[in-house]
Amino acid sequence: MGRRVALVAGVAGVGFGGLYLVGLLTSGEDVPEGTRVSGVDIGGLSRAQARDKLDSGLGGAWSEPVEVRLGDTAGTVGVDGISLDSEETVARAAQVGSDPFTVIGRLFTSGERKVEPVIRVDEAKARASLAEKAKTYDRKARDGDVVFQAGEPVPKRPVTGRALDVDGAVEALAAAVPGQGKEPVRLPVRTTEPEVGAAEVNRAMKELATPAMSAPVTLTAGGRDIAISPATLGKHLTMKPDGEKRLTLALDGKGLLADPGVASPLALATDKAVNAKLRLDGGRVAVATDGKTGQEVTAKALKKAVLPLLTKTGAARTGAVATKEVQPELTRDNLGRLGIKERISSFTENFEPEAYRVTNIGRAAELIDGSVVLPGETWSLNGTVGERTEANGFVEGIIINNNQYEKAAGGGVSTVATTVFNAIFFAGVKPVEYGAHSFYIERYPEGREATVAWGLLDLKFRNDSGNAIYIDAKATDTSVTVTFLGTKRYDNVEAAKGPRTNVKQPETREGSGEKCVPQTPLEGFDVAVDRVFKDSGKEVKRETFKTRYVPRDEVTCD
Repeated sequence: MGRRVALVAGVAGVGFGGLYLVGLLTSGEDVPEGTRVSGVDIGGLSRAQARDKLDSGLGGAWSEPVEVRLGDTAGTVGVDGISLDSEETVARAAQVGSDPFTVIGRLFTSGERKVEPVIRVDEAKARASLAEKAKTYDRKARDGDVVFQAGEPVPKRPVTGRALDVDGAVEALAAAVPGQGKEPVRLPVRTTEPEVGAAEVNRAMKELATPAMSAPVTLTAGGRDIAISPATLGKHLTMKPDGEKRLTLALDGKGLLADPGVASPLALATDKAVNAKLRLDGGRVAVATDGKTGQEVTAKALKKAVLPLLTKTGAARTGAVATKEVQPELTRDNLGRLGIKERISSFTENFEPEAYRVTNIGRAAELIDGSVVLPGETWSLNGTVGERTEANGFVEGIIINNNQYEKAAGGGVSTVATTVFNAIFFAGVKPVEYGAHSFYIERYPEGREATVAWGLLDLKFRNDSGNAIYIDAKATDTSVTVTFLGTKRYDNVEAAKGPRTNVKQPETREGSGEKCVPQTPLEGFDVAVDRVFKDSGKEVKRETFKTRYVPRDEVTCD
């Protein structure tokens, strides 16, 4: 400052140009006195000194997590790609006011000069780092809703959607030096309001959901009353917004129709269609008993009957459900058109007459008997027989689980599965799903047997014969016979079994627990069986079925 005063006094008599020259000589290469950058005083320093001071004072502002505010949410964010350009900042600070009037003015004043920092932004890096923050902050708008839990309506409040404006956030962070102010850097966000708001949820609760769960609804069909509880209704009831963003009740008719709480009483109130029973008469198929028309309740009819009752009270919650007449698939009139005219295969499997076998095999055969499989359809044993439960007519027996005999419901049904598999095999139709027992059971034909397990393994075939197939199933106390009636595609279908290969010997182990069943040892092996199709005595096609049996270990039970 003393140097400046002296120079000014020495040239007091010079003109405008002289004063400008004196000002330039006074400032030299240093940053002008009183220069501050975001609170950092670099006045009077050389450019190198000023850069060092800025780097130490401001350069690390973005290297640590930056305190930010997104709407009402405070937090921190790690920022890459935003940094102080100290060299350019100092250069601008030194050049600011280099015009003659500003230079001469500095000879007579010593006020503070504020210079904005120059910020370097790598937009790709900055956006990428903010995108990570957006993942945790952003949320979608969620409409208000009402759900039904255990027969009670539960309101779900709406949620406003929010999203970080990444481009705007980069600009905000580049425009503010973190830590220089008392407030966090405010980052811009976009909000999205839900279409279904809290007021609509309250209305739907009062006018729809609460009345719907207030009491059972009762349907009448076939002279019977069928009460459907709120708990059952709630499992198939939802709320959906209409075109005007108002919540309405939506009922899953198919789901409600299949629910045991509805399906069972409806079955008692309606009659299933019954197919005509067939018999063989001199090698030809004849009708033993005529079919019978049935009635059914469709999902559409059920939905139409139930929905209007949900918002009513008292006796008004009772209404009739319409039934639809159902014709049997097989009648005396359509027998010929379906192409069911002869026996195409038949197989009998014998078994030891244990009480559980007699019951379970007889029940499975009863459920299978009379099945009609139209051309192109796929038949399922599990789908036809149903789950092997006491309610479905089955008792506990012996099954194979984890390569070991044990007690479980439905033991013996695999005998029926093996019989059906062989009827499929010799009918020449296509197996779709099947599986052999894990180890070989001596009473079954090697490589031509099958087992089933509810929910795990099924026995299915697709009727690719070109005509309908009628399945006749009959059981005695010692045998079960399954016969396929239809139209033959081939004169004959034969089985050609190969030798046992990859033979492995069993081990001995101890079992325990109430379900343990002793078992005798038997070797494991691989076997291949060819299905040979013949016409006019000549082979026209051959398919190979390969089966791997594990050794049947000897098991003793405690």
